[in-house]
Amino acid sequence: MNNKNNSSERYSTYKFTCKERFLKYVKYDTQSDDSSTSIPSTEKQKTLLKELLLELKKLGVQSEMDIKGFVYAQIKSNTKKKVPKIGFLSHVDTSPEVSGANVKPTIHKNYSGGNIKLPKDNQTISPKQNHVLKDMIGHDIITSDGSTLLGADDKAGVAVMMDAAEYMMKHPDFKHGDVMLGFTIDEEVGTGIDSFDVKKFGAEFAYTVDGETPGEIEAENFNADKVEITINGNSTHTGYAKNKLINSARIASEFIEKFPKDKWSPETTEEKEGFVHIMSVNGGTEKTEIKILIRDFEEKKLTEYENRIKKMLETIIKNYPGASHEFKVITQYRNMKDIIDKSPQVLKYAIEAVKRLGIKPIMKIIRGGTDGSKISFMGVPTPNISCGEHNFHSRAEFVSVQDMESSVKTILEICSVWEEKSKKKVYK
Repeated sequence: MNNKNNSSERYSTYKFTCKERFLKYVKYDTQSDDSSTSIPSTEKQKTLLKELLLELKKLGVQSEMDIKGFVYAQIKSNTKKKVPKIGFLSHVDTSPEVSGANVKPTIHKNYSGGNIKLPKDNQTISPKQNHVLKDMIGHDIITSDGSTLLGADDKAGVAVMMDAAEYMMKHPDFKHGDVMLGFTIDEEVGTGIDSFDVKKFGAEFAYTVDGETPGEIEAENFNADKVEITINGNSTHTGYAKNKLINSARIASEFIEKFPKDKWSPETTEEKEGFVHIMSVNGGTEKTEIKILIRDFEEKKLTEYENRIKKMLETIIKNYPGASHEFKVITQYRNMKDIIDKSPQVLKYAIEAVKRLGIKPIMKIIRGGTDGSKISFMGVPTPNISCGEHNFHSRAEFVSVQDMESSVKTILEICSVWEEKSKKKVYK
């Protein structure tokens, strides 16, 4: 089946399950916690992971859950060809920024255009701010009731992967190599994948299923560092403070005031521009701690930003005798493009899969991070593909049922392309 007509016919009688699965999964509160040191950061993530493990076993998929909560699964090859092991991953946790408890999904059937008004908290999703809605006329759109996020990031990806697994298990005539599935923890706090066992996962190439519009393929992301600054002052009784008190909060305020107001920040940058984001400031007279995110598509620019920030701080500290500071740079993740470029077929086959479905491929960059970035640097080139999520990390989050179904097809077509491109008993 090499053309889009045959690919469409392949699914014409299939009853997709991603909608029902998604509506079920979003009711699990799986919010991660960026202040936690446990793995996973919240034990409640395991509740959904245990449910996924149960569902996989009912489908007959070989699967297991490790002590940390990761679920690893394998749909065994049904072809005589030697096909590389292809993996797909999605994360079960939701953002710490907005509540994911008591999610009440709302279905807006046969969207006809205009604003989508959510039942609670005067929340509205408008086409003016969400241009993608113009392409969703006639779709069934799922939102929360407006009081919480929806959880499409990334439970849409979870639902899509589970639906694709069901299709493969129920259609033995659909030829594929070994397909590896990974359901992961703590993506939203950036720590989960550090504990992921790539050997147990077993894939040679993989795709995270955590993107927006069908046809979008992302193989380039920010390089990322975090800077942690501590400013040490000296506290004393304010009534007797002359020539003794050193106010670290005042020093911090002066330091932050030196940051440019028309550039550098996330709110003043776009596309391939990097940024410096003052994430948090906490403290008082004696000690103030500042956390800053540094992002750029060119790794060397991270160092340039960091050097400028450090120089700004040191210049100010000199004006406060007795004050001191600590400046710590923490590596977070790097641009997966450097790895994926060495394995061009991982993108080439995804692009072909999308084309077979009659969808125009859209190559995008990620102004953020992805589990795929870290996994790529673990030796498994892993770009990102769509699952239909939009407005992630907000109460205005939404997903289209039809877009999720399109993503199921994309996963299956990727598996099909890899199988077709492989030769009998030969793999180069």
